[in-house]
Amino acid sequence: MKFEKLNENKIKITLSMHDLEEKDINFHDFMSNSLESQDLFLDMLEEAEEKIGFKTRNCKVKIEALAMTENDFVLTVTRILPDTLKKHFYVSPKKKVKAKRKIQDLQSAHLIYKFNSFDDYCYFIEFMLKNDLQDANKIAKEISVYIFKDFYYLILSNLNTEYKKLSKFFTAITEFGSYVVDPDLFAFKLKECGTIFMKNNALKKSLSYFSKETK
Repeated sequence: MKFEKLNENKIKITLSMHDLEEKDINFHDFMSNSLESQDLFLDMLEEAEEKIGFKTRNCKVKIEALAMTENDFVLTVTRILPDTLKKHFYVSPKKKVKAKRKIQDLQSAHLIYKFNSFDDYCYFIEFMLKNDLQDANKIAKEISVYIFKDFYYLILSNLNTEYKKLSKFFTAITEFGSYVVDPDLFAFKLKECGTIFMKNNALKKSLSYFSKETK
């Protein structure tokens, strides 16, 4: 983990997948603003104060996360002085969130992402085609799409953790859809109450269709 001071009120933190593993947090918890990710942010802010003197006590803090390479992430942390901006996500190093750390078994668990409309799903597919994710169907052995209460859900089962663009894929999908908490339970609900829209190979079929449309 690397800390770099950009100016008096802004720093850059670079961390890798290995850093996440050392903190007992997986990529999905990190990207979904879970209790584990909030706890990690608090730890990093304390470490930033210790290593480069960046103090955030009693200040609001804006945190922006970006995946720069296949395995590296960059967090830009901006310290907001009191009474300047009020509508930002902030954390206080004085109050730690106590959460039981849990490592998700990515080989067997379902991962589900919710799209508010079919258009959002289509925009996601188009984005992948334009950003070197044409082989995204390799991310899981089973990929399907369900409709439930007018929302579209992409289900990834038996995730391929060896897929080289794993972090890039999940960074992209969080721009168009939202991660569903308790995916195993919700997958059962979708299969019982939802309507299957595309069976297995959903991403492969979608990418193939849009690839032909753009030619």
